Amino acid sequence: MGISADLHAIGRPMLDAQLAHPTVRGISAGDLPETVFRSWLEQDYLFLLDYVRVFSRLAWQAPDAHLGDLVDLAHATWHDELDLHRSLAAGFGADLDGAVKGPACAAYTSFLLESAADYGEGLAALYPCMWGYSTLGLILAADPPAEPRYRAWVDTYADPGFAALAARIAVMIDEAAPDPARARELFVRGMEHELAFWDVP
Repeated sequence: MGISADLHAIGRPMLDAQLAHPTVRGISAGDLPETVFRSWLEQDYLFLLDYVRVFSRLAWQAPDAHLGDLVDLAHATWHDELDLHRSLAAGFGADLDGAVKGPACAAYTSFLLESAADYGEGLAALYPCMWGYSTLGLILAADPPAEPRYRAWVDTYADPGFAALAARIAVMIDEAAPDPARARELFVRGMEHELAFWDVP
């Protein structure tokens, strides 16, 4: 079993905890209070800006065979995910430019940027975000919310193109072959950050 398959097995119970979180349940039902989603949207916007920086830091260390994938991941984050946030901002009254990182966002982005000092470890640390959101999107898309703004969120993360990018990271982790114990440690810490991130300030 490859490292990524091991991470999936470890991560699934932690993903179930996210599915049970009130914020995720509210998105799924389409009845999450707008104030909660606005706060989450601002925090995730700031997170994604640093997520692009993580990909950029990893690109400096990447083998040639992975470089294009990291460019694609950074591009998709900047143009697809951040465009979603920008498109939703006005409807929720979000102030993306004036937002300030809360503790969960600051802790998570610091963890990712520090982990990216090592190529294989950096991939393992960032994988919970891509794998987690892709899996959440696919699960929620089976019974999507009727509320169109929350439906747009689900559709973005259920998109097959996003799933393909997440799957490519799994292959890259296996090819980079970080120390398995260290990869598991960083992946679990990333999943813990993912769960904490739903506790919007």
